[in-house]
Amino acid sequence: MSHLPAFGRRTALLGLAAALTLPRARVAFAQAPGEARFVVVLLRGGLDGLFAVQPYAEPAFGELRGPLALPEPGQEGGLLDLGGRFGLHPRMTNLHAMYAANEALILHAVAGNWRTRSHFDAQDLLESGADQRLASGWLNRALSAIPDRPGAQHTGLAVGTDMPLLMRGPAPVANYAPRGSAAPPPDLLARVAELNAADPVTGPAIAEGLRIRGYAISTLGDAAAMRPQPGGAFRALALSAGRLLSQADGPRVAAFELSGWDTHAQQMNRLNAPLFQLDEGFGALKESLGEHWRRTAVLVVTEFGRTVRVNGTMGTDHGTGGVAFLLGGAVAGGKVGGNWPGLSRDSLFQDRDLAPTTDLRSIAKGLLRDHLNLGGPAVARAFPGSDAAAPMGGLLRV
Repeated sequence: MSHLPAFGRRTALLGLAAALTLPRARVAFAQAPGEARFVVVLLRGGLDGLFAVQPYAEPAFGELRGPLALPEPGQEGGLLDLGGRFGLHPRMTNLHAMYAANEALILHAVAGNWRTRSHFDAQDLLESGADQRLASGWLNRALSAIPDRPGAQHTGLAVGTDMPLLMRGPAPVANYAPRGSAAPPPDLLARVAELNAADPVTGPAIAEGLRIRGYAISTLGDAAAMRPQPGGAFRALALSAGRLLSQADGPRVAAFELSGWDTHAQQMNRLNAPLFQLDEGFGALKESLGEHWRRTAVLVVTEFGRTVRVNGTMGTDHGTGGVAFLLGGAVAGGKVGGNWPGLSRDSLFQDRDLAPTTDLRSIAKGLLRDHLNLGGPAVARAFPGSDAAAPMGGLLRV
């Protein structure tokens, strides 16, 4: 089996889009220094953090949430206990096991530095890492500040046709579409390479892209490896991602996308499948990373939370404060962190949302600094204008 060529520290392996089942799931890869693995999971649509992690001991919770309040821990169909005050959705058994093993930290009442209720604007700001939409993403900018290794490859690989803004930036990328997803036939690829062979710019780029394309097939297997399996597309994607992240000369950073979280109606039933698929992906990633799990940190974020009160169609609308998950063997877990603001009427944001008390940028900045060991200039480049959001400490094991 061929191996991943030596990648420069500015290399980005971007893409691995797989719209295999709904909700849609994608993953992108990049290189980073050292042996630490870093994964960012974008939950598109606005996950209701108060449904995934319920503050069941809060006096006002049952009244505010009504039909969306699940039974307390120990009851039939009840929440998975997180220390006597909060409970995890019962479909998230892998995450709960990680929490019990001190490998998962749950942060409530988090939000970015925006107060828009637009999915598109909030997602762009989340991935840009700035007060306005930028053409590049914060993770790409952070990695691009790291010097290349002498003699290392510069070219990256985009597997699939889409690239999340989070990973767009100065790192060059090539494209590869997995077999069965409208990939061009081999003879056409050969003809394109032949026609461009003499061009000093496109010729080497196309040749390198085709060479890395062969690596991806040999490492991940053929299209059968990417077909839906128990746990859905996200589990299949996580298994493949873990294999690539585990390679000695493979990528060190991955960025997933999972959609299906915009639940304006019938939320109780609609979130069961996405939460299960997300949780299965967590378990698959840990499984496929093997011994490298102990050097891994996974940051799970969404563009905003949902309204505290249930709407007339048994769903929730766009809100503000939400939940973030941080998991992995490198994480100092086993607790619900952040500054809980409460659910009294006076404490709600605009009398409708969970008030945000933790800036998402401070979490990401802490991980870039303490997990990937990036210096101040790289962190500042990732999050321009974020001086007020100091990097959060205490996220990782000492």
